[in-house]
Amino acid sequence: MAENSPKSSIEDVQNSEDTRRIAIDRVGIKGIRHPVSVIGRQGQTVPTVATFDMYVNLPHDQKGTHMSRFVELLNESVETLDTHEFLRVVAEMTRRLEASRGYLNASFPYFIRKRAPVTGAASYLDYEVSLIGEWAAEASSLLLKLVVPVTSLCPCSKKISDYGAHNQRSHVTLTVQTREPVWLEDLIDLIEREASCEIFGLLKRADEKYVTERAYNNPKFVEDIVRDIANDLNRDARIVYYKLETENFESIHNHSAYATIERRKGD
Repeated sequence: MAENSPKSSIEDVQNSEDTRRIAIDRVGIKGIRHPVSVIGRQGQTVPTVATFDMYVNLPHDQKGTHMSRFVELLNESVETLDTHEFLRVVAEMTRRLEASRGYLNASFPYFIRKRAPVTGAASYLDYEVSLIGEWAAEASSLLLKLVVPVTSLCPCSKKISDYGAHNQRSHVTLTVQTREPVWLEDLIDLIEREASCEIFGLLKRADEKYVTERAYNNPKFVEDIVRDIANDLNRDARIVYYKLETENFESIHNHSAYATIERRKGD
């Protein structure tokens, strides 16, 4: 008589019945880091490390989900983050976990090599990026979210001061749903173009003079930044939904200035 295999002789507690009759909306693993690559606009491969949150729903009669299957899928299927492939991974995760809904979030720093505006000194600048995927039999969705640091200069301060004007670093957070792929660099360029000035990792004296004067000649309230970016997004046929947030970390106050615009095209 053959002996039982180790797998068949170990009880599967997760698959046992639960009698409390309470379904769970999301269960899974949170904050697992995994090496990935992202393809840039010029076709270059950008290596990074992403932090994944992986969840499914759990029916009321099942005691637990299979946590190891999330990690197996991540190591088998995720090497390059691609918007088309991402939703396929969410669907496969949902199937493997025998669920009806799946949720997959990946957050990572995306590095762009930028050149200073006058001297051309090269340095990397990092941007926070997230892919947020949801899958169900009746519908699926994918959101792209990024945080872009910029400089803003206060128009009021410039207007009322005999010399100088206060400026600050600002974060523009953009979440979009698109009907076709959009390069990260396209969205970053759009945002940086509408700020008082963009930010660089490395500046020499001549560059610092340029960005200071550029911001001074291009003052914008937090309201100006979100409106100008929204105006560009409204004209971009690739984008069907966006949520746009700007936070100015005020240099003369102990609080931030904030503005947001959220739109779904056609509403």
